[in-house]
Amino acid sequence: MLLRDGFPGQRLRVLPAPLTRKALEEPVTRRLLVTDAGYFPHAAAHGRLRPDGAREAIVMVCTGGCGILTIEGRQHRIESGDAAVIPPGVPHTYIADRLDPWSIWWLHVTGSDADELVERSVGSGADPVLHLRDVYTAVALVEQIVSLFEGDETTATLYQAAGAAWNLFGLLCSDRLRGEPQTSDRIHVVQEYLRANLASSVSVSDLARLAGLSTSHFSALFKASTGSGVVEYVKRLRSARARELLMTTQLSIGEIAAQIGYADAFYFSRQFRAVNGTSPSAFRAAAASTFA
Repeated sequence: MLLRDGFPGQRLRVLPAPLTRKALEEPVTRRLLVTDAGYFPHAAAHGRLRPDGAREAIVMVCTGGCGILTIEGRQHRIESGDAAVIPPGVPHTYIADRLDPWSIWWLHVTGSDADELVERSVGSGADPVLHLRDVYTAVALVEQIVSLFEGDETTATLYQAAGAAWNLFGLLCSDRLRGEPQTSDRIHVVQEYLRANLASSVSVSDLARLAGLSTSHFSALFKASTGSGVVEYVKRLRSARARELLMTTQLSIGEIAAQIGYADAFYFSRQFRAVNGTSPSAFRAAAASTFA
């Protein structure tokens, strides 16, 4: 049995039909309107069978696991780091993998510009699945929409959601034009993600999945590209941010440690010394005297 929703930790928002009809008669939102958006983590048995298609276009961004999308008799595998775009009115079926069910961020859009945006993001080859060069930005845009809808359903919110959807389609159309990303692009995206999420705890296997590579292949390529493993790379990124905070703020050592992802200030101090050859407090004192 396929499940439409009801997954632990899911987020789901759907606009009421009267509001959708009204918004499609208003400026801006009549051109592009997000009607549904959500997040289904580790969605075992998730799937839909739509013999007549959906009224809206659907975008799904996979951040873990995998699944199969079937359109017009052709199966398309969706894996971590992939996006799938399903045009409105096209019969389709999709289902999460039984052994490794996907985690997906998704949205439905409609409006006078939706068809053209979908056409450009699918491309001349009519392939509904593409591997994203920057899956993190795509996820952030869908998450922004979900968060907006969790707040309220005002016209202002619908405008913001439409803007985020435009950005998402811009990303998809750009990736379609550029073609399949090279391995170096995937490593670069991971580096950007780590820089933007210093306080987050993420495993090497998670990063490998988001890069669309096996863990061993990703680890080897990451070291070849950066000169170090992921753990050392993150330590040095955190150290650089810590030096900046030590020089430019009055935050305590513990507060700085927490901001860059260390729950234990003593452990942070040891890691900082390993990179900089001095303690955080000594570094701050030396910096103060240098720039006094």
